[in-house]
Amino acid sequence: MAGNPLIRNAGSVGRGPFRAMSRQRWGALIGGSALAIYGITRRSPLGIALAAGGGTVALLSTRRRTSPESSASATILINCTPQEVYRFWRDFENLPRFMNRLETVSKLDDRRSRWVAIGPGGKSIHWDAEITNERENEHISWHSLPDSDIQVDGTVDFRTAPAGRGTLIDVHIEYSPSLGTANTLAKFLNKGANFAMRQDLRRLEAMMEAGEVPTIEGQSHGRRDFMTGVMRFADPTRPIPARSNLKDTFAARRRMA
Repeated sequence: MAGNPLIRNAGSVGRGPFRAMSRQRWGALIGGSALAIYGITRRSPLGIALAAGGGTVALLSTRRRTSPESSASATILINCTPQEVYRFWRDFENLPRFMNRLETVSKLDDRRSRWVAIGPGGKSIHWDAEITNERENEHISWHSLPDSDIQVDGTVDFRTAPAGRGTLIDVHIEYSPSLGTANTLAKFLNKGANFAMRQDLRRLEAMMEAGEVPTIEGQSHGRRDFMTGVMRFADPTRPIPARSNLKDTFAARRRMA
């Protein structure tokens, strides 16, 4: 597939505010609600203040403390069947083959695996993950286990594209600090996460359709002009046609977006 027009950010559709609420947030919700009810029954200025404060605490506890930069989402259309790409993804040891930030994924058993990613300064980030839900050829969800360096929640959905044109793959991954750890590792993985996800899915597309990821690494080349350098930096997985001018290059990028 030369230029995939359907690769895009997928957003956070369908992820409700009560998903994976911690015990602390449930406690704040229950306590705030109880305080609000107690304040209402007092029917006094103090009761009104208590009701307002309790209601505020309960409301804030239901809101996710996830910034727009704490997750990565993307969708891509790949010219293969859902069965083929599901089998490939379900073997998590395949993921480092197209996800650049992953060093290794090792299978522990049928549902658990050990992940190693490249962290700040080249140091490794480790976490164990467990599959929490799956539907064969349709859906996989996983999350990191306690004592991991970072908390990771991921989902991937596989849907047959209209008119049998291949498979639509929707991916959503969230990185957040593990309990008692600093936010440094989560910030590192979240930096440019959406762009990295789109590039990863393009490499997956190449692997599923051509059997390998095209690369020019190690090949010699002549001097490159400034615009070629900029375009390669912005999207290193897509080659720049020879003798293309600025207007044609940006027009092609708009058609692929």
